[in-house]
Amino acid sequence: MANTDVPDDLKYADTHEWVRVQGDEATIGISEYAQDELGDVVYLDLPWDDAGQRELRIGDHFGDIESVKATSELFIPISGTLLRVNDALKAAPEQVNSDPYGAGWMLVVKLSDPAELAKLMDAAAYAKFLESEGH
Repeated sequence: MANTDVPDDLKYADTHEWVRVQGDEATIGISEYAQDELGDVVYLDLPWDDAGQRELRIGDHFGDIESVKATSELFIPISGTLLRVNDALKAAPEQVNSDPYGAGWMLVVKLSDPAELAKLMDAAAYAKFLESEGH
């Protein structure tokens, strides 16, 4: 656990997605812990063509991530309108491993209910969550 990066400026879901809020937009990705558990990411199935036309509700399945170990579902940690998908991940899904909080971001949504942020964990709570889960 000591080696897992948990940036203070993010919010976290118990499904290991993170949220970075800037104004009324939220960037979403998966945590360093999650990408480490998955191993080398080889493919992402994201809503590539749905930007600007798809409403996502907290808890909705928004994609799948495939690694050398497993395929896992991705869940949206905050409700909003899909604005952008990180198209660079089509050709280079390994960016999720090398830079999960930077170049490995997945989606940007326009927040529809900022009050939902209170349901997410801050960095300290997420670190404790990982410890309590035995990670």
